Amino acid sequence: MEALGINLPGLITQLVSFAILFAILYKLLYKPILGMLEQRTNRIQESLETAERVSREAASQQEQMQQQIEAARSEGQQLIAQAREVAERFREEELAKARQDIEGERTRATANIQRERDAAIEDLRREFAGLAITAAERVIERSLDESAHQDIINRVLEEGRSQASLN
Repeated sequence: MEALGINLPGLITQLVSFAILFAILYKLLYKPILGMLEQRTNRIQESLETAERVSREAASQQEQMQQQIEAARSEGQQLIAQAREVAERFREEELAKARQDIEGERTRATANIQRERDAAIEDLRREFAGLAITAAERVIERSLDESAHQDIINRVLEEGRSQASLN
């Protein structure tokens, strides 16, 4: 081997030194580096799992919030529908009440008009009766001829007009 330029005792010494250095480096550096790399891998894996879990939880919470929003929207629409129904019922009741009030007023007004009409007719009858009696008294006082008869009618009508003006 010397022809190749290899020194056997030097080669063995170098191989033994390399093996010792390899064993020392394996014990001191390789295992701690592998442990550190494994810890880093575990931390990354845990972070990924945590991120995935947080993502699932966020999606679940978002879905729950969406369901709550839909439930609130539905409840709001029901409340609006109920409010419309109550308002419509109130409007109907108020219209019915107003119609009853109007009908009552109409009935009272009709009764008042009828009473006033009856009173006016009664007053007219009394006036006419008075005029007829006055005319009869005057007719009896004198004998009637056509011109006297016309004269008496005109005087009675004039007296009736003057009495009506005074009232």
